[in-house]
Parts: sequence; structure tokens; C-alpha cells
Amino acid sequence: MSRPRTRNRPPVALALPALLAVAFLLLPLIGILVRTQWGELGSHLASPGVVQALKLSLVVSLWALGLSLLLGVPLAWLLARVEFRGKALVRSLVLLPMVLPPTVGGVALLLGFGRRGLLGPWLEGTFGITLPFHTSGAVLAATFVAMPFLVISLEGALGGLKHSYEETAASLGASPVRVFFTVTLPMVAPGLIAGAALTWARALGEFGATITFAGNLPGTTQTLPLQVYLLLQDQPEAATSVSLLLLAIAMTVLIALRGRWTAPAAREARGPQVPEDTDAPAAETRSTPPQAGSWPLHATVTGFNRLTLDAEPGTTIAVLGENGSGKTTLLRALLGLTPRSHADLRLGDTDVTALPPHQRQVAWVPQDGALFPHLNALANTAYGLRSRRVPRAEARREAQSWLDRLGVGHLAHRKPAQLSGGQAQRVALARALAARPRLLLLDEPLAALDQTTRAHVRHTLRTHLAGFGGVCLIVTHDPVEAVSLADRVLVLADGEALQDAPPAEVTRHPRSPWVARMLGRNAWPGTASPDGLALAGGGRLVVAEALPEGAQALAIIAPEAVSVHRDRPGGSPRNVWPGTVREITAVGSRLRLLITSPAAPDLVAEITPTAAAELGLTEATEVWSSVKATEITLVRL
Repeated sequence: MSRPRTRNRPPVALALPALLAVAFLLLPLIGILVRTQWGELGSHLASPGVVQALKLSLVVSLWALGLSLLLGVPLAWLLARVEFRGKALVRSLVLLPMVLPPTVGGVALLLGFGRRGLLGPWLEGTFGITLPFHTSGAVLAATFVAMPFLVISLEGALGGLKHSYEETAASLGASPVRVFFTVTLPMVAPGLIAGAALTWARALGEFGATITFAGNLPGTTQTLPLQVYLLLQDQPEAATSVSLLLLAIAMTVLIALRGRWTAPAAREARGPQVPEDTDAPAAETRSTPPQAGSWPLHATVTGFNRLTLDAEPGTTIAVLGENGSGKTTLLRALLGLTPRSHADLRLGDTDVTALPPHQRQVAWVPQDGALFPHLNALANTAYGLRSRRVPRAEARREAQSWLDRLGVGHLAHRKPAQLSGGQAQRVALARALAARPRLLLLDEPLAALDQTTRAHVRHTLRTHLAGFGGVCLIVTHDPVEAVSLADRVLVLADGEALQDAPPAEVTRHPRSPWVARMLGRNAWPGTASPDGLALAGGGRLVVAEALPEGAQALAIIAPEAVSVHRDRPGGSPRNVWPGTVREITAVGSRLRLLITSPAAPDLVAEITPTAAAELGLTEATEVWSSVKATEITLVRL
């Protein structure tokens, strides 16, 4: 049984003025409909003067639209994408014609382009061009008042477009102009179309600036709004009919747009929601042939990031660190996309430091994949090849081959919105590898996937990185990814390299408390003292290793090395603390306990469900925890 809808009645104090506003706007329109002589509508609109004015209005408005597109689209892009001094002033100049009285705009045009204006004498003397009282003057006046509608609408759409699409296209080898025409414009097409429609409608109805600047010459500058003005004096019935025509055109434009012109962001292509990979990764077992050439990496990064990277071809480096440690900034520095850090970068024998992003041959896969929503999987994958001027047929063959290798070749003609998360990530990886990069950068490529899909894609990634002739950097927060995919683990803290070592070494001796906790270990920083380790948070830890007094160290304690008791234990343990169980979570076939204590930092312990049942553990249970000195590993900082 369906529930009846509940309606929230608006307060009368707000509803009444709102209704009056609607009536105020609607009454004049009703007046036109009521006063129109419907029987003579056809004869009024077919009169020679009206037909001539309508044709001229269409010519003027279409020329105005063309000029607005030519000048306004780059201006909207500049306002949305580039930071420069005086930007607020430029935006104010764009908005000015929208608030300026049209006749004042006409006067301004006369003083700027008229025969006695600033530019008019030069135009007339050099090129013989006279704008006032000419059809070109009507076009100029219509463009002046209408172009802001295009700029504002398109700037809003561009402002809502994620930069990652354009940056990814640049990393695939597309020049800025190619990115603009093949990625940016198609993705903001709804905003562009809406702005163009409003611009054309506004140009079609322009009156004040036109009559002031271009005059009212039949067949030359007398557009349809000016014709209405003349008819009002002698034939008001005909003026009403022509007004109805203009009203119908304006309403048709607004209804066709259906409010899109107010949307601040570009609408991405949407399709049916697809569940996570239900298809088996059939082609994942295929091997990837090694790419021609090999490119060792040498990079010296300065700025927010301060480190040096050297890696041989075929090396995969996992980049770990807390939020804000500089992981993504490092990738963007290698791409040449951020002023926060600068990378002196050499790939093989080529120094690419001074090259723009699209010429570096550094491919980037952002966390969301950034597949272009207006292109299908095949076109996405071929994009980098086409940007490098590979013939279309060859690019599509190679793109299909990469999709087949990653097990998504059967999805070549699907749009990104029709792909599951795992499928989309494999397409994004295929696109990056197909672009023939010398350096591959992956920013948390598996973060958005569920566990089953993540395992499939991880296996695919490991298989195909084996044949990659360059270096791959993977930003991740997943210890399984770091251990299973990487040859080295780079740990960042405040932009600097805290540790750069093989995964096994980082697992055994993590130099960062954050990494240790990510790996499931307890990590307590402290200072070596004659009787053990003085913990930074208070308390003392007895350890088996001896360090010089005053040395800074990190005590690593595995959760399974922590013993939990209901009563104070006796025997050999020398590190014993009372505490309270604050949280119990399941980790595989074991239970993980978070134990807080006034005598020690928070401690994580792992026990079996059977042991938990025997101890009668629940949250808030008072317990004793102990750790043997021999179970503690010290990592000197």
C-alpha cells in the first residue's frame, strides 16, 4: 500500500508575494495573447515590411552568434581555467552589457566605432569600413549585448568540469589545442549549446543598442524589434502580432533548454548503472609483450617535495604516506602539472624537464580513471595514439589489442557510464599503456573497487607491468597492493622520503608509525634509555635490543604478539599493562581488539574467537595485556 504524499504548505507570508510576482510576469504576456487579432495574424506576419525585417533579424542574429562563438568561447575558457591579475575586472566587463541600458550601450559603440569614435576614423581611412548605419553595425550592436550570455553560461560549465580529464588527456600526448577541441568542448557541449541558444535569442530581440548605433534603415538595419516599434505608431494590431512572434521564439528557446542554462557544470554522459565485474576476466592470462625500448628514471624533485628518485627499467615503486604527505604532488610534479613542486626529470637518455606535459611521454591514471564520457572504450584507449599522430586504423587496432589483453576487449563499444568500476579501471590502464609512455603514474588505481574486483585488477596490473619498459609509480593506501605489485616502497612524510626500500624490508622495519599501522602493526615512538625505551606518549617499554642512550626509535609490535588476560599475568613478560577493550572487529578468522590503557599508548591485539569466548571479552571489558621484550622490533629513526 502506497503512502499518501505529504505536502509542506509554504507560509502565506512567502507564498502570497511569490504568486504576485508570477502574476506580474504573466499578465503582460496574457495581454499580448488577448489583444492579438488571430484572424489577421497571417496577413500581419506576411506583410513585406515584416518579412524583410525578419530576414534581416535572422541574418544579424546568426552573424552575432558566430562572432560570439569566435570571441566568447576562448574568453569563457580563459576566465574558467587561467588565473591572472585583473580577472575580476575582465569578468565585470563581460557582465557590463547585461546591466547597461541598451541605449547607453549604443552610445558607447558610437564613441568607440563611430566616425568620430576612437577606432572608427582608422577603420574608415585604412579599410573603408563604416559601421554605423550599416548592417555590420547592427551585427556589432547585437554581439555586444548578446555575447555575455554565452560567456557566462560556458564559464559555468567549464568551472564544473574536473581538471583531471584535461590533465589526463595532456599526459596521453594531446596538445592544449587538441585537448580543448577533443575533450573540453565535447564535455561542456550542453553549456555551450544553452549559451549559444540564449545568445541567438538575445541578438534576435536586440533593440536599444541597434537603433542608437546602427539606426533604423529599412532593409539595412531595421530588424524585427525595430519594426515592432514603427508598427506601434500606425498599426498597433500588427505590432501585437509581430510581438507574439518574438514571444513565441523566446519561449521556444527557453522550453528547449529546460533550465540547462542555469546548470553550473557540464553534464557528463550517463548510462545504465552496471554492477561490478560479473564477467570473468577471460583474457587476463595473456602475457604482455615487452615494449620496444627501456627507460630508466632519474628525477630530482624540489619545492614541497624534496627527494631524488633513481630507478631501472621495469621497476615498480609503491608510494605510501599519510594524507598531505605529498604523494599526488609528486606525481603531478613528474607530469609538470603543479607549481608546488618542480622535477628535473630524465627518462632514458632524454631530459624532459623543459618539455610541456603532452611531450613528456608520462602517462597518468588518476584515482577515478578519468575516462572521457563522450568516447567509448575503444576511442578512449586509442586517444593517446591518435594524439601522437598514429593513423586511425592502426591506433584502433592497437587499442583493441590492449583492451583484449586486459580482458575488456568485448566492451570496446561501450561508453564509460556503461562500465562497472573494475571494467573502467582496466580500460583506463589500457589507455595509459597504449599511449606508449616512458613513465607510468597510477594514483590509487584500485581504491574505488570492491575486494573481489580489486583482486582481479591487481592480478591484471601485475601481469602487464612485467612487460613495461619504463618505471611505474603507484600511489596506494593498501599494504597488499604495495607488497604484491611493487619492487620498492617509497614512504613520504612532509614531502620528503622517509624510507625507500624493498617491500619486505618496509614490512619488517617500517620507519613511519603511519606505515606500521597501515601494515597492521603497533608502532610506538620513543627515546632509548638505559632501562629500555621511554615512550613519547608516556610510559616505558622493556626491549631486548640495546640502542645508544638518547637515540630515537620506533617500537614495532605485531598484534599477534600481544597476550590478553583477565587477571594480571605472571611469568616472563616484562611489559604488562592494565587496560580496557574499546573495540572488537573481525579480521579474517581472527578478532582484533583495541585496548586503551593509562599506562601505555593504544594497543592492537589479535586473538582467536575461541580465546575471546573463553575470556568473556566484550567492549568495555577490563583486561591485562602483555608483550615479551623479545617480540618487540626497534627501528632506529
